[in-house]
Amino acid sequence: MLVLTLTSLIPTLRPPPCTTDQITGTCVRYSDQQLYVLLSGLFLLSVGTGGIRSCSIPFSLDQFDDSTEEGREGSRSFFSWYYTTHTIVQLISMTLVLYVQNNISWALGFAIPTALNLFALVLLFVGVRFYVFIRPEGSVISGIFKVLVDAYKKRNAQPPCEIEHYLPLLETSSQSNKLVLTDQYRFLNKAVIVMNNDEARNEEWKICTMRQIEDIKSIISIIPIFASSIIGFLAMNQQHTFTVSQALKMDLRFPGSSYLIPPASITVISLLTIGIWLPFYETVLVRHIEYITKQEGGISLLQKVGIGNFFSILTMIISGILERERRDLSRAGVSRSVFWLAPQQVLMGFYEVFTIVGLTEFFNKQVPGYMRSIGNSLLYLGMSFASYLSSATVSTVHSVTARGGRQSWLTDDIDTGKLDYFYYFIAALSTLNLIFFLCCAQRYRYRNM
Repeated sequence: MLVLTLTSLIPTLRPPPCTTDQITGTCVRYSDQQLYVLLSGLFLLSVGTGGIRSCSIPFSLDQFDDSTEEGREGSRSFFSWYYTTHTIVQLISMTLVLYVQNNISWALGFAIPTALNLFALVLLFVGVRFYVFIRPEGSVISGIFKVLVDAYKKRNAQPPCEIEHYLPLLETSSQSNKLVLTDQYRFLNKAVIVMNNDEARNEEWKICTMRQIEDIKSIISIIPIFASSIIGFLAMNQQHTFTVSQALKMDLRFPGSSYLIPPASITVISLLTIGIWLPFYETVLVRHIEYITKQEGGISLLQKVGIGNFFSILTMIISGILERERRDLSRAGVSRSVFWLAPQQVLMGFYEVFTIVGLTEFFNKQVPGYMRSIGNSLLYLGMSFASYLSSATVSTVHSVTARGGRQSWLTDDIDTGKLDYFYYFIAALSTLNLIFFLCCAQRYRYRNM
């Protein structure tokens, strides 16, 4: 953020602004040095964000003692409050900071988050003496490859259930829980066998513990759930992609005033939905649901995700219906209020409430503690894949529907296109994805939390 702030403060680090005459022609091009500085700032921002997002939640969960009821309750509600805070920050960024950048100072708009990041860093170090630190237990990646390689090498050996020569005593003190090898992914169980030609039993790459094998199984088990999340994020991306285009064709005046709402700010409605619903759910609703279901947290993690996937389908269907109505009125010369888009934004907020919060808790709690950073990263990896898939889907639909000289569904002027058809197409994909998810969820075995 400091580099990006400097590009807005120092004139030599950015190209000069376009004059009135240049706007109709060609503005002064940026230099290679200016581009390198900008890309360096974005690269550093990506690296820093990646570290924060992958480690902040796992580190926070280390502060809870899951062996107590109070600790389990705290870790369960933590995810909702974490996402509530995240939503409030987004809300401030899209309103206050955006207003500062557009109306007061572009440089000040960058300086505010830079100063807040610096303050957060200081606050982090101030609390160091109060934190619970859990020592790393070795390389996660090497442990994964160790089990896979050992299982492959011993693929022709007798399975552990038919042989007594295996070493459960190799479990470390921190992994002293009594374990048995499950029958899920049985081919991995062979990694625990000690072969006659294992000359040095304590040699690291010749013997795997039961804990290591079961931990790898937990990672493999969540891959189908991870894959299904990508299509759900695809629906969310469409709201961010086309909502602004729709808003630009609508009446942007705030009801009862002449104030014009920035087109991108309509997505604030989904943020408000999240910010209102999550605290209400955690403080009021969850207790009643727990009483009915007799289950901690009210509903299971995958039930949360499934409800969210249903909301993604509903969002796309409602978006298609509203877009068709908006387009027909626009062609007739009638401009609908931008708040006509509110229902789809509210529904998308509920999608995020259930799916993103549910997936965050699922990926963090259904992997071993020392793999939480990997599990937590899966959420953002899925969002990244969905962004690329979204771009590919838009390009493919645009080219396919424009064949034979026909009008493409997705045009620069959405009044001449068929954006509603595209929304229905995404709804169909989301429906297939929900069916796939339900099949995976039904077969999934929860790890002991």
